[in-house]
Amino acid sequence: MKARYGMAIDLDRCTGCGACMVACASENNVPRLPKATERTGITPMLVHPVSDGKTGVAFIPMPCMQCEDETPCVKVCPQQAVELDRATGIVMQMPQRCLGCRYCMTACPYHSRYFNWWDPAWPAGMERTLNPGVAVRMRGVVEKCNMCHARLHAAEDKAAEAGKRQIEAADYVPACVESCPTGAIRFGDLNDGASEVAKASRTPEAFRLLARLGTEPKIYYTSKRAWVRALAERHPAGEPSQPAAPVAAGGGEVKHG
Repeated sequence: MKARYGMAIDLDRCTGCGACMVACASENNVPRLPKATERTGITPMLVHPVSDGKTGVAFIPMPCMQCEDETPCVKVCPQQAVELDRATGIVMQMPQRCLGCRYCMTACPYHSRYFNWWDPAWPAGMERTLNPGVAVRMRGVVEKCNMCHARLHAAEDKAAEAGKRQIEAADYVPACVESCPTGAIRFGDLNDGASEVAKASRTPEAFRLLARLGTEPKIYYTSKRAWVRALAERHPAGEPSQPAAPVAAGGGEVKHG
């Protein structure tokens, strides 16, 4: 059975500690960059602080949203350096094919892609700490979160050695999920109705960012705070402030509770 890997991030648990960002950088061999700014840095997992302007504060971890339908970055890439893996649901980036045109960065509605402005380099001796399962990307290519694909490969190898066709869920856990001290990030197969991530995605508190675009992102967020959920849709001036009610299969609005 094909998988659809996704996440459900509990924003009421996230403290903004940044452990997921550090773990992501370490796992995926993101180098220390000279003169990095918000526009030139590489942060495949980026935590955004938000506020309701009063007393409420929340933190939103944002990896690639893993769009499933009409994936914008896939549609615009002239080199086929981006593809949606139908077996896993993961949007993959292949730096070997990337020519650095950055069309995908322009197309991404979540600003979840990053351009390498410098050749990767580490202080003397730190090369020994690199993850051997992840290739270092060169200057001039775009990268993003790929859900720790090296860990998926390791899980597949383990399953093959045991003579199994399916991997064990416990054997494939992305670095950000593993490192979160509050357990705010849940990961798994959305096609598995019994998985924690699938159950969380179906709760009334669940939402996706800019879902109205129709790209079917596989990163879900949950929060019991209404003002946090309202951040999911940003409408330009003149458009309705509330998104249209979702429509269930066969017609009719989706009802919660």
